[in-house]
Formats: sequence, C-alpha cells, structure tokens
Amino acid sequence: MRQVSLDDPRYRDFVAGQPRATLFQHPAWARLLSDTYGYPAFAATLDDGGAPVAGLPFIDVSRPLGRRRWISLPFTDHCPPLSASGDGGPLVAALSDLAKRHSVDVLELRAPLTHEGVQNTRAYVRHEIALEPDPDQTFARLARNHRRNVRIAEKAGVRISRSDAAADLDVFYRLHLRTRRRLGVPIQPRRFFQLLLERIVRPGLGFVLVARSGGTPVAAAIFGVWNGTLIYKYSARDERFAKLDANYLLLWSAIRWACENGCHTVDLGRSDLDQVPLREFKDGWGGREEPLGYSWIAERPIAPASLGRAREAMGLVIRNTAPWVCRAVGEVLYRYAT
Repeated sequence: MRQVSLDDPRYRDFVAGQPRATLFQHPAWARLLSDTYGYPAFAATLDDGGAPVAGLPFIDVSRPLGRRRWISLPFTDHCPPLSASGDGGPLVAALSDLAKRHSVDVLELRAPLTHEGVQNTRAYVRHEIALEPDPDQTFARLARNHRRNVRIAEKAGVRISRSDAAADLDVFYRLHLRTRRRLGVPIQPRRFFQLLLERIVRPGLGFVLVARSGGTPVAAAIFGVWNGTLIYKYSARDERFAKLDANYLLLWSAIRWACENGCHTVDLGRSDLDQVPLREFKDGWGGREEPLGYSWIAERPIAPASLGRAREAMGLVIRNTAPWVCRAVGEVLYRYAT
C-alpha cells in the first residue's frame, strides 16, 4: 500500500469508477477538511500491477505531544474503504503494514471492519433511502405523519429555493448558529462554510436549500451530491416557526430533486443511539436504519473518549450566553474535536 497525493490521477480515476463512492471519498472533501483545520491530507492505495484495486483518503491529525494518528476521515459520518474486489482481508493487512512503515500508532476508519486485529465500536446508526425514479413512488413510502407535514408546509405557502449563492449560504449560517446555540453545541468555523461554498457547492458537488415563509427564512440545509448519492449534511431552522413544518418540505424537496436527477440513494447521516426523536424523524422518510461502527488498527487497545460531563458543561454555557460564544468556542475547539 502506497501513500499518494489526493490529486494523483490514478487515485482520482479509481474513486470515480467505484459505484459505492460518495462525496465523502471524493478528493475535494478531504482537501476541504485539510484546508479548514490545517491537517495534512493524502490517499492510500493498494495497487495491482500499477492500477489501484483499493484505496481511501486519510488526514493526519497527529499532535506534537500525542500518538501519531491518521483518520479516514475526521468530521465525516461514514467513509468506508473502497475496494474493487470487495475482500477486506488483504486491505486490512496492507493498512497494518502501512501504519508500521510510517510509525503511525492509530489508524481510525469511519466504517466497520470485522477482520482479525481490528478494534471496533458500535455507537451509532445511519439511515439511507433507496430512491425510485418516480418521486410519487418515493413519496408514497414516507410515513403518514411526514407526508402530512410536507402538505402542511405547502398549504402554509412555504417556498423552497435551491442555490449556490453566497447570500443563501449566509442565510443558512445564521439559522445554523441559532440552531447550534439552542442545542448547546459549538458551530463549525466560519471558514469551513466559506470553503464549502467554493470547493463543494459551486463546483456542482452540493447545494443549499432555503425555506421561506413570505420573505422570512425559516429553515435551511446543505446537501452534498455525487456519484448517485445525495447526502443530507447540515440542517437548521428557526424554532419560532416550527408549526410551519418547513424542514419537512425542505428535505422532501431535496429527495424529489434527487429522484428527478438520477440519484439512487439519499444518505441521512449518522445518529447517536440515544437520539431517539432524530432516529424516528429519519425512519419516517422510508429509509433503512443500519448499525454504524468505527474501526481502529492499533497495537494498543483504544478506548473511545468519554466527554459526557465536559459536553454538558459546554452546552450549558453556550445555551445561556450570547451567540458569539457559540462561534468563539467552535473557532477554537473544533479543530480538536476530530
């Protein structure tokens, strides 16, 4: 297995030729994370006669006083290695050898691998929707409550716009800040969203949806789309307009667009096991819930970090202080929340 540039033509061609690849394996996503948080990004490929037969992106999140650590990929829900053969055994062996050659203490993969010598955790679930080309057939699979809420928003006059404009990204950011503060969670650095617009949205790898009631933005979301998969990545809403159910119409508008534009899958992302209302919301879109575990290749046992008390304290501060605190905490700490 070799360490190569994300811009290596053979790696890029390999990823583009894999039917299971999503935006998270596209080189543009790893490059975006690298340039936002200041970590080196690269790819690793397993070659057969010069042509890659397996590969995955990595970001080196090693710190001066800690263990050497590569992740595929931080700030990413699900990023399984791509393999032309589908056999993970040789890939695991090659990754173990790669870590030894580069003196890497921990290789972390945002996907489950069950081979011998790999450590696993199963702390999450993920949801995917298999799409029909006909949006009406997909809509019919939605839960009754979800179909009703979509129609409530339509009857209330909520309008959805799809955009790659900086102004609409700013609308999303303001709603996202409001949402994250309400949840007691720091917002991602402003630079991340600026680069997201430049590197993902404007090149056609994503878009912004904004829901408006009259002229007032009431909900917004950012989606990634590539290789037949639409990813529901970030969402936000103004809780003062919750009765409009604009977030239902917004997500349905994205799903309908995906049906009409040749997508086969909608990825609704990761949920914690204890996020029952969120899991029920995702269940209602007619998708399937699957266990999601992460994997580590390391010589010593890995204990996932427990940040429960620290997270509770931080949430209390964010919810009860001015919005700039939510922004400041995110600007300072997000780089270390890999």
